[in-house]
This record gives sequence, C-alpha cells and structure tokens, in this order.
Amino acid sequence: MASLPRTFALSAKLPQPLNPSTSINYDLPTSARVTLKVYDVLGREVATLVDGFVEAGYHRETFDASRYTSGVYFYKLTAGNFTQTKKLLLLK
Repeated sequence: MASLPRTFALSAKLPQPLNPSTSINYDLPTSARVTLKVYDVLGREVATLVDGFVEAGYHRETFDASRYTSGVYFYKLTAGNFTQTKKLLLLK
C-alpha cells in the first residue's frame, strides 16, 4: 500500500514561467471536497481544474494556458479547511 501525504501541499511543476502549460501538484492527507481554480491578476476566475470530492493521496492537474494572454495568474487550492494560493507567470 502506498503511503499517504502527511500534510496538505500545493506546488507547480516547471517550467516557470509557463509556456503554455504546467502541471499543478497537490497532496491530500485525507479525502476532501476540493476546488482548484486559476485567477487572473484582477481576481477573475479563468479556469476550474478541480471541483468535487477527491480521495487522499498525491494528485496532478494540467493547466493549459495557451488561450490566455501573458501575465501573472494565481492558482488556489481549497480542500476542507485548507486553502493556499500561489503565483504563476505566463510568458508567450
């Protein structure tokens, strides 16, 4: 049996800056209702990568930004009572 993460975590894989896509990894020590969303610099939601119940474990979602303009974006994970936001830079 594979081990489960001990803590919630959120990270993006290289490349950073992304062009045009990146993998966003998140770890869940327990199963939870999860949302993983991407926002532009003005706080407008531009993509929903996850919205539903997710089992505990290590997870990866791909954010394809090929249709978005260059700039700063934020990705936000909410899982149960855990929330974390990080920054992405898109250069085309």
